[in-house]
Amino acid sequence: MAEKSDPNYKIIAENRRARFDYFIESDLECGIILMGSEVKSLRTGQANIAESYASVENGELWLINGYIAPFQQAKTWGHEERRKRKLLVGKRELSRLWAATAKDGMTLVPLVMYFNHRGLVKLKIGVAKGKKLADKRATEAKRDWDRQKHRLLKEHG
Repeated sequence: MAEKSDPNYKIIAENRRARFDYFIESDLECGIILMGSEVKSLRTGQANIAESYASVENGELWLINGYIAPFQQAKTWGHEERRKRKLLVGKRELSRLWAATAKDGMTLVPLVMYFNHRGLVKLKIGVAKGKKLADKRATEAKRDWDRQKHRLLKEHG
């Protein structure tokens, strides 16, 4: 019997450029504090996390420069489009992320924003190290070779 997909699970925004620009060492799922108009806007899929990043400031984790489109029906009590949004993680994870950014020179990059199976908005954060230009070229060459190899195997059996 086939598994039914969960109607609540839905990807809202994905940062596809992150895997090209960074080496992702590890990732972490965290919650996000939102206003009601932001959640309604996210239900329609109007968000962008491509230019955003996460930062540990004053013992708290923040999503900076994440875009959530304004909700048209909430004109009076709407929200700012690019405001700082607090992310929810445990104390251990927060200290690990702070150590990674402060000591090891890593960057916290948002990878995916989605509704989980309970219908709550979650954000997957990647602890990443920036790639140099040569690394980006190598990644692109490997991807092209894999694509060509797959094509050859498909043609010749």
